[in-house]
Amino acid sequence: MSYSVFVDTALQLPAPDVEALIEGRVIAAMPRIFIEPGRSFALYPANISINLLPHQQYYRSSFLPIAKTSFSQLTSETILIKAWAKCEWCQILNDPESLEALSLLTVWKTEALQQILQQRPFIFVAYLRVYLLPQPLEMPVHPSGNFVSLPKSLTVTDSTPVLSESIFAKRRQKLEKLEPPEHPELEELQSALVHLSTTNPKAKQLDAEIKMFLGWSENLPTPQPDPDLAWISAIAQIGNSSDGNTFEKLVRKSFIKLGFANSNTNPKASLNPESTGGAGGLDFYCETPYPVAGECKASKHESVPNSVTAQLVHLGLTHLGQDRFDRSVKIILAAGPLTNPANQAAIGSKMNVIRPETLQRLVELKAKQPGSIDLLQLKPCLEQQPFGEEADAKVNRYIDDVREKLKVRSQIVQLVKDFLEKTTSTSVEFNQLHGAYTFSMSPQPLKDKEMHEILIELSSPLTGYLGRIKGQDLGRDRFYFLRDLPLDD
Repeated sequence: MSYSVFVDTALQLPAPDVEALIEGRVIAAMPRIFIEPGRSFALYPANISINLLPHQQYYRSSFLPIAKTSFSQLTSETILIKAWAKCEWCQILNDPESLEALSLLTVWKTEALQQILQQRPFIFVAYLRVYLLPQPLEMPVHPSGNFVSLPKSLTVTDSTPVLSESIFAKRRQKLEKLEPPEHPELEELQSALVHLSTTNPKAKQLDAEIKMFLGWSENLPTPQPDPDLAWISAIAQIGNSSDGNTFEKLVRKSFIKLGFANSNTNPKASLNPESTGGAGGLDFYCETPYPVAGECKASKHESVPNSVTAQLVHLGLTHLGQDRFDRSVKIILAAGPLTNPANQAAIGSKMNVIRPETLQRLVELKAKQPGSIDLLQLKPCLEQQPFGEEADAKVNRYIDDVREKLKVRSQIVQLVKDFLEKTTSTSVEFNQLHGAYTFSMSPQPLKDKEMHEILIELSSPLTGYLGRIKGQDLGRDRFYFLRDLPLDD
């Protein structure tokens, strides 16, 4: 339940420290005075640094670019206050041996902390729960002081926390116990993406996902639809037209989108959408991760004659040779029905006849869920019976199976999220989670090992939907929510 707080002062902190708090990168500040737990105040980004140390000596290298940017954005006349905070705890540190651990959990260098402790009897570390203001407050620069008065009092709410209660609790626990960060290598990668993310949308998305996985953020930017969906949505329409040349180009682009590739510069056996096979050439040919040779036949209102299957055999042998053609997956992409002789020939030659609608469905799934199509898992589907026109149904079954696996994973992610919201716990033990899944009436029951493998997959740094705390055995592994796995039906 939301509550309101009356705030009339602001705590002065170095501008980079305030930026780190607002980003969710840290949950702690180093005030010069002890702050009573429960006290609320705005965060004032000041042009100050502890003991006047140069930036490169004060901040860790991974944070240094952000620190420099924060200071460069300050003006001499006014500052912008973007957030307020509530002090949850104020710790006093005077143990030199704990400074390295504190550095790893914050943005400050160990050497800088050591120098501070040499000049003071102890360091104050305030744990701050930070909330964003609905609108930034501009105020004149105040020359000095720990707390400064705001030009006008603010009534603020806790409706926009930088971190949820569960994530903050987990981060606080690590800080109190001075436990090392779980993924320092990802923190380095995120820092390397800072400048790229301003101009590169993919880098920006990866940056946001890494922040979420690290527990620095909980909201991804609204994902932009894959721009390739514009031409992907036209596959079925063009395949059911008489525009065979455009259909061939779309098919080639589709196989590239799926992850196939071909370094062959021979236009008679390539995958280049801008240089189609033309007369006497294969309509498409993939080399990796396994060879695929195919022909395209647009038009829904024409039957596909036996000459199309014969042409695939002839051109495949001509441009690939017997051995490579025999090893290739063979595909005919056709809108119209095959004549009976053509279908029998396709079955005998182990050719998959796939409709444009099915290809579009497959490529759309790849565009919307990039990691969902595993070409090496698709390969057995294309190499096994049935062939001919019945192959279209088996490819659709493969797509349906992938979608069902995604639904199970989405359900498990939601299950973790719901459990933590209902219990206010920071993580859930595997045994509890498996029990909750069993009683969720899921259409796909999972054994312990199967569900645990899925949870490991979902908590991988490369997926980052869940986080994992390793237990003494499988049943005692604990998991926590990082981000949703949405499905586009």
